[in-house]
Amino acid sequence: MSQDRAGIDLETSLGYLLKEAASALRAAMESVLRPLGLTVTQYSCLELLAQRPGLSNSDLARGAFVTRQSMNVLLQAFERDGLVTRPAAPPVGKALPTQLTPSGRELLEHASAAVRSVEDRMLTGMSTDDRAVAFRSLRSMIRSLRVDEQPGG
Repeated sequence: MSQDRAGIDLETSLGYLLKEAASALRAAMESVLRPLGLTVTQYSCLELLAQRPGLSNSDLARGAFVTRQSMNVLLQAFERDGLVTRPAAPPVGKALPTQLTPSGRELLEHASAAVRSVEDRMLTGMSTDDRAVAFRSLRSMIRSLRVDEQPGG
């Protein structure tokens, strides 16, 4: 291969390394969630609902990085399986706030423990200081990239 090619060296590309880490994390999460009958997206939805009860379909979709249509299908399945409840009519506006049922909370408890074990494994070998630096660095990268997403950015 020519040395004149102006490409990205995958061995030294931080973006590529982040993508590889995200892919490995997702695969590990899928592995521990599969026995519970959940995908990473479904788990994310349950976790969002537990931490922010009453989120709208749009808010859940944004938080789980899926389309509103995909989230609606997911919520319909959760409702059918008795994991969430939604009012038949919106209390205000158009949003149907979704709540976890006791069954949904119980499933989430098991799923959260499984995901926590993956995060613990991912951080094995990192000191408290290493973890703090990693958090600061990743948050800084996110902020820097999101500057361009802002109006007028």
